[in-house]
Amino acid sequence: MSQRVNYAAQSPAFLKKMSDFSLSLKDSAIEQSIRDLVNMRASQINGCAFCVDMHVKEAKIHGETELRLHHVAIWRESNLFAPRERAALAWTEAVTRLPEGGIPDELYERVRGQLSEKEISDLTFSIMAINAWNRVSIAFKTVPGSADKLYGLDKAGLSQPQAA
Repeated sequence: MSQRVNYAAQSPAFLKKMSDFSLSLKDSAIEQSIRDLVNMRASQINGCAFCVDMHVKEAKIHGETELRLHHVAIWRESNLFAPRERAALAWTEAVTRLPEGGIPDELYERVRGQLSEKEISDLTFSIMAINAWNRVSIAFKTVPGSADKLYGLDKAGLSQPQAA
């Protein structure tokens, strides 16, 4: 599998603005550990191989446990996530999938029981960002692991040689 278009070379101004936006989310009201879970879950839902690979490695670097990394896909059935994390994951799924008729009030109220209005707003911007990155990486078939050294993801100890 090879990348279709080098979007960094073709649209550098847009990439810079998107990167700046994503970097600004580090100052959000949502802690890094939840942002890592959100990035992984949205990327799983969207089927973005590059982003799943990247965000698993980032989460590991940030101290996330291996078992919780495996449980993100089954977070509803898992007992490894706190109510606040569950609320963020539920919101991530709803905002990523955007159900017909919009996000139900019941879900909003459940999330509102765990997160402040500022946190819900900041979380929504984080979800918007990862969904945008998923779309560009999927559209142009960005190769998983191809930016590990550039982003310091090799520090996760998870990089593998490419399969033949």
